[in-house]
Amino acid sequence: MVPLAILDLAFIVRGATAADALHHSLDLAQLAERLGYRRFWLAEHHNMAGIASAATSVAIGYVAGGTKTIRVGAGGIMLPNHSPIVIAEQFGTLESLYPGRIDLGLGRAPGTDQRTLRALRRDPMSADSFPQDVRELQAFFGPLQPGQPVQAVPGTGLNVPIWILGSSLFGAQLAAELGLPYAFASHFAPDALMQALYLYRNAFQPSAQLDRPYAMVGVNVITAETDTEARRLFTSAQQAFTNATRGTRRQLQPPIDDIESYWSPMEKAHVSNMLECSFVGSPQTVQRGLEEFTERTKADELMVASAIYDHSARLRSYEMLAETFRLPEATEAPIAG
Repeated sequence: MVPLAILDLAFIVRGATAADALHHSLDLAQLAERLGYRRFWLAEHHNMAGIASAATSVAIGYVAGGTKTIRVGAGGIMLPNHSPIVIAEQFGTLESLYPGRIDLGLGRAPGTDQRTLRALRRDPMSADSFPQDVRELQAFFGPLQPGQPVQAVPGTGLNVPIWILGSSLFGAQLAAELGLPYAFASHFAPDALMQALYLYRNAFQPSAQLDRPYAMVGVNVITAETDTEARRLFTSAQQAFTNATRGTRRQLQPPIDDIESYWSPMEKAHVSNMLECSFVGSPQTVQRGLEEFTERTKADELMVASAIYDHSARLRSYEMLAETFRLPEATEAPIAG
């Protein structure tokens, strides 16, 4: 089986606080480290009532400070929301504090709505300069050049590994052109998955960071003792995606017994398509599904997201997944791409 990683959104569940969510993120990362997961990423989202990882670099520092070997990073930083030098300084600081353990995944979307984008004081057209901004960020992490008037301190010369994140052909093409590892967000936007992977692998140009394509693919995994229990836990994610479709911002809700009574047929069709790359059930059910999926996609690594309301059930889901695939206990933090 390919290496497994974790994508965490620091879910704020109903009745809890952002502090609770971040403490749970660290607890999960420490378990993931013991179980042999390769990396633990947090994602930038703004104005989301159920997500506590908006200040992503701060959350990464908290998790990295409470772990020892697992790679910790961003999945991702929405670069149009920031100037490249600020991200270079933030992740240069993280790399200086936790050398050899920091990843920087970059996305082109704002990670929020248009009104919040204006509150961030960013130009809605700033996404158009994403390729140039990625190159500028790479330069800030590179060696200091003669006569270079502006440098990232810390950041210069640290070569923090950069990933391109995407859910369309744009990110695949850019990652291939720059010779960077690519992470596809099929855990919520699966439609272009196979086409994007094909484009990325066939157009890939070797770079100083990477000599051959390396593709990580996002999946939702909910594992429980039985298929029935796992499907019930999964209703929290189904509710969350339905609420997002409705434009309703809510904390992560408890599971319910009858999801059919929660969504309309049109909502069900839309959300089910978004969650197509989800593997829900007993360890045996999940194992069969993931093995088939990995064979079909030829993924080099799987990034696992699990929107589970109960923290202990979420920990147990990741524990059973690791046991099923017999992950080796991590002794170092491999860059792997």
